[in-house]
Amino acid sequence: MEETHGQYYLSGLPESSLSHDSSERYDFNRQVNRGAGISGLKKRGHGTRSWIKIDQNGNSETVTLDKATIMRHCSLPSRDLRLLDPMFIYPSSILGREMAIVVNLEQIRCVITADEVILMNSLDGTVGQYRSELCNRLRREKSDDLPFELRALELALELTCTSLDAQVNELEMEIYPVLDELASSISTLNLERVRRFKGHLLALTQRVQKVRDEIEHLMDDDGDMAEMCLTEKRKRSDTYPSNDCFQTRTLSGNMTSKSAPVSPERSLSGVQMLQRTFSSFGNSSKYGSLSGSTDNDERIQPLEMLLEAYFIAIDHTLNTLLSLKEYIDDTEDFINIKLGNIQNRLIQFELLLTAATLVAAVFATVAGIFGMNFETSVFDYSTGFHLVLVVTGIACVSLYFALLFYFRYKKVLPA
Repeated sequence: MEETHGQYYLSGLPESSLSHDSSERYDFNRQVNRGAGISGLKKRGHGTRSWIKIDQNGNSETVTLDKATIMRHCSLPSRDLRLLDPMFIYPSSILGREMAIVVNLEQIRCVITADEVILMNSLDGTVGQYRSELCNRLRREKSDDLPFELRALELALELTCTSLDAQVNELEMEIYPVLDELASSISTLNLERVRRFKGHLLALTQRVQKVRDEIEHLMDDDGDMAEMCLTEKRKRSDTYPSNDCFQTRTLSGNMTSKSAPVSPERSLSGVQMLQRTFSSFGNSSKYGSLSGSTDNDERIQPLEMLLEAYFIAIDHTLNTLLSLKEYIDDTEDFINIKLGNIQNRLIQFELLLTAATLVAAVFATVAGIFGMNFETSVFDYSTGFHLVLVVTGIACVSLYFALLFYFRYKKVLPA
């Protein structure tokens, strides 16, 4: 009854009022839906994610953190954490900041501080391997000369270089037989397989090239390498007293005392200003130049040797890809030469066939003319027509050989 009454009430309204009311209701619903979509996007941007936290003792735990908490704890801007977001596809990069190192190497996306690693939790096997291997190394080799952040960075570089090298070797084992088969037998199936492998090769080359360039840029910039020595910066900052003490929450929820503000949005003071001073011996840009002192060179020497070792490894992988690409290009050139040779043979055969057709047409024309019923002295003899055919045949054969001699003389046909 209520539904019927409601329908009757709406039908009793004027048409103009009904259309005006429905248009207002449509605008209101559209604004509500738009607001709900924007709020959903805001919640998505500040949503929590699953992370793996690994401390210096090799203990790991899975925690749920939001973006703002990590920004406050590691003093990172939002654009740096955007590199770790799995919803975005960014090339490999390594960023040195005041209190952390942001690592985005293939599937390994993490934030490395002086005493812990905050690793993006994923179902990928590389992430699980990084977690287990780092925990085992920290528990087994506690007296390592490298600081914690460099050991974590070393493992990320090692797994990345190993993974890329394994992919290159696998591609190399698959593509060489296909190229050899294509060189011996040109078919549509083999060409399609080579095209697919070549696309995979180009994509893999870009990934390896980006990792190599990132390591090379870090090696060329002492300022960036100095930014990544977090333990050394902490030791130097502890030697300077500060009157500014702050209390902030750690990732586990405990209250700890900090000698510098951890929010990137606040003004710098105290020890954080000293950290900026120590880390800014030269230009602090990503790929700037720095003329460092002897002390600074000694401080970044372990990191430089570490980067150099993996630069050699990734450069070898890149050279393998370039050699494979050159082999593909050589195979393509060989196929083009082979196809060109076949095309030339077809043209030569077509030329011979055209010459033979011309000679046959001349013979058929003469035979057709003398086969007509007209009076001539040739037909006075019983063998006159046969004599005409024999003479015409000899003349056509002579014409054909004359054409062959001319083509060979002009080097159109092989000798």
